[in-house]
This record gives sequence, structure tokens and C-alpha cells, in this order.
Amino acid sequence: MAKICFSLLFTFCSFAVFAQKFKVAGKVLDEKGVPLIGASVIEKGTNNGAITDGNGIYKLMVGYTNATLIVTYVGYNKIEREIDGKGTQNFTLEDATLLNQVTVVGSRSLNRSSADTPSPVDVIDIREITTKQGQLDVNQLLQFAVPSFNSNRQTGSDGADHVDPASLRGLGPDQTLVLINGKRRHQSSLVNLFGSRGRGNTGTDLNAIPAAAIERIEILRDGAAAQYGSDAIAGVINIVLKENVNQLTVNANSGIYLAKYRNDSKTFDGLNYSVNANYGLAIAKKGFVNITADYNSRAHTNRAYTHPEEELVRRQYGDPKMQNGSLYFNAMVPVLKGVQIYSFGGINKRKGDAYAWTRFKNDDRNIPSVYPDGFDPVIASTIDDRSVTGGVRGVWKQWDIDLSNTYGFNKFHFFVNNSLNRSLGPLSPTSFDAGGFQLGQNVSNLNISRFYKTIFQGLNIAFGAEYRTERYKIFEGDRPSYYNYDPKFESGSQGFPGFSPANVINKGRSNMGAYVDVEADLTKNLLIDIAGRFENYSDFGSTINGKVGARYKISNLLALRGSVSTGFRAPSLAQKYFNSTFTNFVNGKAVEVLLANNDSEVAKTLGIPQLKQETSENASIGVTVRPASGFSLTVDGYYVKVKDRVVLTGQFEDTDREIGSLLKSLNVSQAQFFTNALSSTTTYGIDIIAAHSGNLGAGKLNTTLAANLNYMELGDVNTSPKLAGKEDTYFNKRERRFVLASAPPSKVNLTFDYTVEKLSFMLRGVRFGQIKLVNWNYGEVKNVTTGVKYSESEYTDIYKPKVQVDLTVNYEFTKNISVSLGGSNLLNAYPDLHTPSLTESGGAWDPVQMGSNGAFFFTRLGFKF
Repeated sequence: MAKICFSLLFTFCSFAVFAQKFKVAGKVLDEKGVPLIGASVIEKGTNNGAITDGNGIYKLMVGYTNATLIVTYVGYNKIEREIDGKGTQNFTLEDATLLNQVTVVGSRSLNRSSADTPSPVDVIDIREITTKQGQLDVNQLLQFAVPSFNSNRQTGSDGADHVDPASLRGLGPDQTLVLINGKRRHQSSLVNLFGSRGRGNTGTDLNAIPAAAIERIEILRDGAAAQYGSDAIAGVINIVLKENVNQLTVNANSGIYLAKYRNDSKTFDGLNYSVNANYGLAIAKKGFVNITADYNSRAHTNRAYTHPEEELVRRQYGDPKMQNGSLYFNAMVPVLKGVQIYSFGGINKRKGDAYAWTRFKNDDRNIPSVYPDGFDPVIASTIDDRSVTGGVRGVWKQWDIDLSNTYGFNKFHFFVNNSLNRSLGPLSPTSFDAGGFQLGQNVSNLNISRFYKTIFQGLNIAFGAEYRTERYKIFEGDRPSYYNYDPKFESGSQGFPGFSPANVINKGRSNMGAYVDVEADLTKNLLIDIAGRFENYSDFGSTINGKVGARYKISNLLALRGSVSTGFRAPSLAQKYFNSTFTNFVNGKAVEVLLANNDSEVAKTLGIPQLKQETSENASIGVTVRPASGFSLTVDGYYVKVKDRVVLTGQFEDTDREIGSLLKSLNVSQAQFFTNALSSTTTYGIDIIAAHSGNLGAGKLNTTLAANLNYMELGDVNTSPKLAGKEDTYFNKRERRFVLASAPPSKVNLTFDYTVEKLSFMLRGVRFGQIKLVNWNYGEVKNVTTGVKYSESEYTDIYKPKVQVDLTVNYEFTKNISVSLGGSNLLNAYPDLHTPSLTESGGAWDPVQMGSNGAFFFTRLGFKF
């Protein structure tokens, strides 16, 4: 597949060299008629561009006579203009003011483009990728569009079935900061306990934000703790909401999976459909309110496959059923000259049904009189997510001032259906309210900046402060969901035992931060950025982080960039205080596990230390090259070292000499904890993006090759003195493999996007590198068949490299109506099969690589009025 794709890339680029183009030339001046040297002129929708010379003159070959040019220069407003068949195009740029700024994450300068920053920034046009991809939610859209971004749907993973964990560059979900319109977004209240990604981490629920409300997503692939907040270790994702007015956009999508590996005769399953509408209304002069409504429904898939020689361990294994509804808005109103008030936010409500492990009819946990054929417990959820930001910004004596407040809230409420409490016997209810948890966050933020055009070649000074409060709660379920009515049997609702009064907590903390950021174009070719940030947590004390970045333009065709920085992440409130008793399955057998927080009696008995902060060191260096018109190449290498990494420990058993009797008294077989178990994780990687735009025949071909290569090393295990010698339990090889599986060691995306008049085609291949996980055989001493101690090959599940191929065809009937037809994973690729009773999830594969649902066929109708 890779050889074919590269051959096509070479062929298409060769054709493009001979394609006819249209010549455009002109000048770029400021308001006084002074030439702007080094201004950027780019053909919209391509990477084809030019830079003005010493007289402000540019020359450019574009693909069409109606091409649109985008002109930018630091400190000036952007101009976007269709050339309308005219070969001479002159531009006059005005001074940038706050009311016309272009925000790009990674720089606090008002009009710095993503190509000019000292750190790599991906800018994803959501309208483009939603038109040409089958994925419907933000996580899956980015999973197949950005190689350094990874998100997999989990199954059999309790709450993680309902909130997809996501990460950048293989680091934890909680080590990436998410912003909306440049303002901090709250995290989910969920802490991930199972699955191959995000284990032991909290993260931000990107799927709570409808893709239809988003104009673009900016991804800063670099440590940015000094710029945006101490937890931005892996990078920053900035979601920019739509501002367009006087246009109604409506989209209807549907799709279904080809049902391979089901344990019945169904051919298709997992019906997905969604409908969304977006409309913007103009208010006063340059004011607006933009509103989006979105509804998405997803049915169960079932891939409960097992090997012929092994008994089935789950009758249901696959995507959970999900209903997701959102209402979002983005608004701005000018109130005085140079002053505007703004607000944005929204609500999201999600209901999910996920299958837990099967209790077969002869299972000790089943009551045949209630379930003659056994039962498949359903973990249901109701997730409420809401946020709102309000602020005022303006210009005072050439200083741009932005004052805002953001409140965010996430509540996760569990219900368990088709289940029973075995200790209640035949009188047990079959549905339970299992309780849940919630997180509230309030952020007050002040940003002040000023751009000096006459100092050096441009100097931007920014500083500000932020005050954040957070509150985390666990609330109990109904009594039958957790209570033990007969000590001879396990307590609580099966599938997910409810939270008891002993689990209930209500904890908060506050954080104060202040930053300064100086960005200077020392010469026309050299940009330097220096940032520093002070933060104080009420529960973890103070930290100071810094960053130095630089970009040097060797010529209009070649530039170097790099940065070094430090970071700091305080453990989330969920990691500090979450506690629960849940059911795990080891070799297909149910085991009751206590997850105790660090203040518990069990943790103190074992000498588990209090959690402390993670610290990081980041470095990156890269090169950007434009060797020919329409072709660009960026290569960025990176290094991230995180010390005292917070993870989940392995599980201590009730046979342990120190706490065995205590665990038995609590009616649990195993216990685990959150702790700074790893002395460090060190990640080395490289991002490569090559893009080419050119004419091919009667149309235009855009070709992109994007790759992420990633390697992680794990440090020593940090144990307490009381646990010396128990490192293999504290953080064993199995748990280490889960950390390493946060991202495949390589992910390559090759995309061909061809447009001819009203018809467009998108062909994409995504190659996922090999993943290794350790299965449940690792904990066993001997193979029951041979009597010989297990070898590494018997407890390592290897998921070999796989390629997913996608194809989409889009046709615009008119400017107002379009239709897309296509398929994702057309070759029906799956991860390698393994023994279900030995995997973490109970399926024939863990949630790795491209997922485990197979081919997906979809259609999309789009309307604009």
C-alpha cells in the first residue's frame, strides 16, 4: 500500500509540473504607501505562496483565474481577496487592532500566522474535513487527520466507553491543554481506569463540542506550560468557534458498519446518523451571534469473536450505544469605539449504554430464576456538560486588554441495567442508580498586550494573570447498587457496583497564575520568543516555568525553528480523591478490586505516599522548506521528559502479608492506587509533513504526506520503603505496556484530494505502527497445559502494523446543495486477533490502532442558504 501511495504521489506531482497556471503579481503596502518586505501571499486552500521582496513586490502562479489570495504581515490585518481573472493584485494592509485580530495558538502577537511561529502549529479546517471524512465526532475526525493525535473508542472500560480519551505525541490525556477561542476548557470528571489509552488519567471531552460549531482547530505540538498553563506539557488544542453571519448551514449524515466477527448472522450494525444546523445573525456594526444545534445517534456494534478452540467469554463486545445532543453559541457585540463584549459556550447532554462482561447461566454470580440464560449487564450513563464564557476586550492607549470569566461543569451519572445484586438473591432489582461524580471549574482571566512596530522589526509584549477554582464531588448511588445483604456473595450491582457513602467526597482547590511573554522580530529573519509563568496551587505549592523559542529565516525557501521549555502538572482532583470498588476480569474470572485514594487506611497501611506534581522538560527543533511553488516540507523533532509520572499501580492481592487481612475485611480481592510510580518517562519523536498543490488536467490536486514517529522510554519504579522489593506489583510489566501503548510508534497519513469543477475525490491511507500489550498470562506462574512457566511470547499480545484506506466522493449540485458518499476502512482491516479471556477488554483485540469495527460506509447531505 505504501509503495503504491508514494508512486501515485510522484506521478501526480510530475503531472502538476506541466499543468497550466495563471500568473498574478503586485505590491503589498502599508497605509502610508511604504512597501512591506517579507509579507506572505498564499493561494487559499493550498500551500502555494510567495514572499514580497525589498520593494514589496510579489509574483505567484495560481491554479485558477478565480483563485483567492490571503495576504498577511505581522502587526497588520489579514486581507483575503478573489482575483477574478485579474493578473495585477495590489494590497494595502491596515494596522492590526483588537477588533480584527487573528488568533493563532503558540503566539500572543495579534496577527502572527501559523507559518511564522517558532513552534509547529497544525491548523485544521473543520468544514473541509467534515465534508470529506466519514467520522462524525471531533475525536475521530482528528484521529485520522493529525498523526500526532491519538484517540480510540474503548469497550468494556466502564466510563471510558462513554468518553473517548485522547492524547498528543503519546503523552497522557491530562498533559494536553484544551482551549476554546483561547480560553481554558474544563476537563471531564471521569478518570480512566481501563483500556489501552489514558489509563489513570483524566482528560477533556472533545466530543462534547459539536464539529458543526467549529471554524478551525489549532494544534500546538510543543510544550507550552509557560505560555498557557502549567499542564500544557504535550501541547495545546485551541478550538475556534464559527463567527459567520447571514448563512444557514444544515448537514445530515448517516453511516453503518460491515459486521465482520459478530457471533451471529448480521451483516451490518452500528448505524450512525446525525443532523446539525448552524446560523449566524449580524448584530450592530461587525457584531454577531452564531448558533449551532447538533444531534448524533450511534447504535451498538458487536464484535464478540473468539477462537474456535476457546469458550466465548463475552456475548457483547463493541461500541456502546450513544445519543449526543449539543447547543452552542458564539457572540460578540461592539459597545464603544475600540471596545467589544463577547460570550460563547454551550450545553451537551449524552446518554450511553455500554455492555459489561457476560454472566453466563452457570456463573456463580447469576441467579437462574432471574436470568435463565445468564445476562449481559449494561452500564448506562447520563453525562451533562456545560460551559459559558463572558468577557470584554478593547484598546486603551494602544494596549489590547481582554478580561474574561469562564465557568465549566461536567457531571457523569451511572446507571446499571439488566443486572442484579447477587447478595439480595431473587428479590434483587435488575436496574440500579449507581451514583457518579462531577467537576466544576471557574477561571477568571486577564490578558494585556501591545505591538511596537518601530522596535526592532516588531516587538510584542504580553502579560496577564489567571485565577482558577475547581471542585470535585462523588455522589452515592441507591442502596441496592452498593450494599452487601449476604456476606457469602459479592455486593452491589454487577457490571458496575454503585458508589457507597464511604466513597462520597467533596473537595476543592484554587490556583493563581501570572505570565509574561515577549516576542520580537530582532531582524527581518530572526524571531525570538521568551515566556515565563508563575503558578501557585493551594494544595501543591508554587512553580515557575519558562520557554525560549526562535525562528530563523535563512531564505524565502528555508527556515529553522526550535524551542526549550519546562512544565508542571498538578495531579487532578479525580486522581487525588477518586475511590471505588469495581469488578475486574482476570483470565475471564470476576475479581473485586478496591481503588483507594491516598488518604485511605489501605494506602497508609502500605505506605503509599501522597501524590506530588509532575515536572517536565521539553525541547524541539525543526525546519520548514518551500523548495518549489506549491510544495512545502516541515520536519520537527521533539524531546519530552516527564518526571514523577502519575499512574495507576498494579493490584495488590488479599494474600499480601501487609494488607491481605484488611482487604478481606473489606470483601475485596485486590487493591490499587494512584501514585507517582514512574521516576520518569522520556519521549523522543519526529513529525514530518510534506504538502503539494498543483493542477492536474482540468482540476486541482492537493497531496499531503504526514507522519509521526514516536519512541518512549520508562524510568525506574518509585516505591515507598515499605514496598521495597514489590516493584513488580507496584508497577509491573503489564502496566508499563499500557503507558507505552498511548500512541503507536509510527502513524503515517497519505492523502490525495482532487477537485474538478463540482466534483471532488479524497483518497487516504493511514498506517498505524505496531503495538505490544501484556495479557493476563503475565500474572500466572505456569501454563496449565504444559506445566512450564509462561514465556514472554505467551503473555505478549502483538498488534502488527495495519493500514486503513478511506475514499470519499463529493458533488456540489449547486452552491447550496452538496452530497458526499464514501467509506472508511474500505479494506475492512482489523487489529490482530488474540485470546479474549486474556485481553484487558475481553474482546479478541484491545482498543488499539484503527479500532475494531471494520469498514464503515456513509453518506452526507449538505445545505447552505
